[in-house]
Amino acid sequence: MTFLNTINDILWTYVLVAVLLFAAVWFTIKTKGVQFRMLGEMMRLLCVSGKREETGNRHEDSHHSISSFQAFAVSIASRVGTGNLAGVATAIAIGGPGSVFWMWVIALLGAATSFIESTLAQLYKVKGEDSFRGGPAYYIQKGLGKRWFAVLFAILITLTFGLAFNSVQSNTIAAAAQVSFGFSPVWVGVVLTILTVVIIWGGIQRISRFSQIVVPAMAILYILLAIFVIIISYDRIPSVLYMIVHDAFHGSAVLGGGVGMALLLGIKRGLFSNEAGEGSAPNVAATASVSHPVKQGLIQAFAVFTDTLLICSCTAFIILCSGLFDSGLSGIQLTQLALEGEVGKIGSVFVAVAVFFFAFTSIVSNYYYGETNLQFIRNSRTLIVIYRLVVGAMVMTGAVTSLEFVWGLADVFMGLMTLCNLTALAFLGKYSIILLRDYTSQRTRGYNPQYHRSTIPQIADKTECWPD
Repeated sequence: MTFLNTINDILWTYVLVAVLLFAAVWFTIKTKGVQFRMLGEMMRLLCVSGKREETGNRHEDSHHSISSFQAFAVSIASRVGTGNLAGVATAIAIGGPGSVFWMWVIALLGAATSFIESTLAQLYKVKGEDSFRGGPAYYIQKGLGKRWFAVLFAILITLTFGLAFNSVQSNTIAAAAQVSFGFSPVWVGVVLTILTVVIIWGGIQRISRFSQIVVPAMAILYILLAIFVIIISYDRIPSVLYMIVHDAFHGSAVLGGGVGMALLLGIKRGLFSNEAGEGSAPNVAATASVSHPVKQGLIQAFAVFTDTLLICSCTAFIILCSGLFDSGLSGIQLTQLALEGEVGKIGSVFVAVAVFFFAFTSIVSNYYYGETNLQFIRNSRTLIVIYRLVVGAMVMTGAVTSLEFVWGLADVFMGLMTLCNLTALAFLGKYSIILLRDYTSQRTRGYNPQYHRSTIPQIADKTECWPD
């Protein structure tokens, strides 16, 4: 833990917060605020994205590809998990209510970064055996021509999502089940491991179908419950909002936290939850069948809003309305106690059930991020089988180890892979901006935007999945 804390202090205190904010502001300016001015287009695309598009590309239109909405559901399945219920609680417990404000800031600005990386993933995607594949490793190799750099990212994301993040998810499920039902973490870990192995052996189609059904249903139920808490606590909302904004710039007198701690925890836990700029969502964004890369870029930018501005805010308001944020608890236990204080024991039970579905869908989606990057390094069936078994082992390990260890491990790997991805975006982001202008131009003329390789001739030979 001492070693992990030292690395995290260096990464997050001196490097990542500044880099993430700079990238988010820079891409917001370069895209002219795409996440704000095209919000209506994002919602329109989401409403019509349930079926695969006819793109004129025989492989693109095959039954192996998945729809844009399915890709959205898988990425949301990874985003909506422990970060929303436990990560927000941890940020508030340590950094104070002001950390919520910085979560909102990194989501509002970071959505532009998410647009850039997901559009690039579509542009540089490749044909796989049962679906398209893509992500930072692919656009680093094709766009920058740096195989070693691409392999480095592929290794980091495999360790981050397949192993570190999945241990966080299983740890949270086990803790919630122990609080609400008294279940032993060991037996929770065994059940989770079996379920994980069964689901991940089915590939991206099974993962997308599972996520498409479970995630929206649980998210809607959780949002409705949060709205109910806000309604019955309406008289406390003004003071909660004041506390969030005030503590973001003045620190928390109650918790003894400063502005720096609020900013650090808000951005760190915000990134863990919404993944904007981290390089994870592009891996599933690349699998969708769309007629123009920008379509999936816009949908993934909207996913950042869905994750942080809706679901993370729900958790924040539940905790802050309860007045228990300085109780000494942290993580999922704080969320459970806060909801139990508002609606009774049923609140704690609902959180345990919700966190199971949220975190479990995150586990299987996180697995996919690792698989697609392992295939990038070496397309070996034996390697994939070993990886699936190791993922199962890490799910079991996470269920029985300490909260501090799994979060510390996750923060280190998350920080390193984010730095790799943002470095690539600094060089390749210009292509997403070119594509955005092309998309906007076609929409202005009343067309359904179609991308052809001739649009950016200098990289035409590197974008194999698009028609001439």
